Amino acid sequence: MTWCSRSRWTKVSENGVSHNALHCEISASRSAGSPSQWIALYIQRLRCLYSRLMTEGAIYCNRCGTQNSAGARFCANCGNPFSAEVQPATPPPAAPEVSPQSQSPVWQPAPVSYAAPVAAVRYGGFWMRFVAALIDGILVQLVVFPVAAVLGAMIGLAGGAVDMPGIGIHMVRFIIGGTIGLLGGWIYEAAMESSSKQATLGKMALGLKVTDLERRRISFARASGRHFAKLISGMIFLVGYIMAGFTQRKQALHDMIAGTLVQRTQ
Repeated sequence: MTWCSRSRWTKVSENGVSHNALHCEISASRSAGSPSQWIALYIQRLRCLYSRLMTEGAIYCNRCGTQNSAGARFCANCGNPFSAEVQPATPPPAAPEVSPQSQSPVWQPAPVSYAAPVAAVRYGGFWMRFVAALIDGILVQLVVFPVAAVLGAMIGLAGGAVDMPGIGIHMVRFIIGGTIGLLGGWIYEAAMESSSKQATLGKMALGLKVTDLERRRISFARASGRHFAKLISGMIFLVGYIMAGFTQRKQALHDMIAGTLVQRTQ
């Protein structure tokens, strides 16, 4: 029986990675043979393949992927120790998949809301209030004077019947007329300024109204307090009335006492 063996090296590429692979070809020309001879032949072939891989093969580091010689015990790049077994080449790590992100909407400025413009509050000055007071005074006297005149005539007749002195009759007439005038002015002003109109007839003619400090309608009691506080404004040489011409919110002294404002409606 005659045996013949030969081996050769071929560089092949598998899955895009280049490496050396040993191809052993064994051909035999035999006229007879046995299984034990075939086993010995295959053992010789495996030894040949192992020796070639250890001398000329390549090892790839499983940590950094650097190619090293087959006989190396440590990675030349990162120093990672190799095991006794030959490590196969590891392909480079695949790039991580990036999931497509929804495109953010185009930036738009936040809507700007504008508050409704608040109308500026205007207050009634000294001269407007002075004219309104003259109108109210005339209107009150148109009602009070006839009543006072009738009562005065009745008092005169009654005094003459009882032989009352003339000075006594005049004093009674003065007291009764003054009381009617004070009562008439108080009721007229307090009732009108605490009504839904919030102003006397003179103030309505000039486009004025009376409110509290929060610009609300005032009560009859507050309107009464404002009316009688005018006595204090007149007692200091009318300075309390003149204050309406130069204070910040055109308040007279009696307005400050009662906590009221006189606003313009026009």
